Amino acid sequence: MKTFTVLSVLLTYPSEELQQAVPIMMPLLQEEGILTADSVARLAPLLQALEHQDLYELQEQYVLLFDRSRSLSLNLFEHVHGEGRDRGGAMVDLLETYRQGGVELISSELPDHLPVLLEFLSTQPLETAQDILADAGHILVALAERLEKRRSSYAAVFQALVAFAHADASSEQAQELLAQPTDNPEDLEALDAVWQEAQVMFGPTANESAAPQVHEAPIRIHRPLAATDS
Repeated sequence: MKTFTVLSVLLTYPSEELQQAVPIMMPLLQEEGILTADSVARLAPLLQALEHQDLYELQEQYVLLFDRSRSLSLNLFEHVHGEGRDRGGAMVDLLETYRQGGVELISSELPDHLPVLLEFLSTQPLETAQDILADAGHILVALAERLEKRRSSYAAVFQALVAFAHADASSEQAQELLAQPTDNPEDLEALDAVWQEAQVMFGPTANESAAPQVHEAPIRIHRPLAATDS
């Protein structure tokens, strides 16, 4: 299912390759029809910005949102487990889900990184994808609302996932996340204090700081976006 590959790519660090791929994204989304027409239409401003806006500006905006704002982290388990011990167990369970789905993850990102998860879901049956995203529905709801409050066009990606998963914004889990304070990416002193306290507790860099890292090209786990197979 190329729809989830498109959504995964949209949430990766902006690059020239991403900008070049944008023109084929809308036709792919419309052809598959997995997302509602309204969800696809809401993605248009993001696609336009990614295709036409200055690349360095796009990269700066991305870093401000997803790297320097922990409340918008794309590592899903961080929103429910923080850097606690439970997160490691959840990671192991997720890796096993990948293996059972026929995927051996090879990535510079953690298993709960949303673009990685979406890439995995593109290889799975639609019902499986819906069930997994529904389990993360409360996180997706919170991220969608936080991005909407910041008037970010990235909100449309999360709104599309919320609609697909039929996530309930009124659920107790979602409301608990929405009640949490959000951080200010412009408050560098506060951010430094937060990052100094946080440690990654899972993966090959477990002894390194959880501070934002320099982005490299992501390692994909299967076929490229323009592949012709379903």
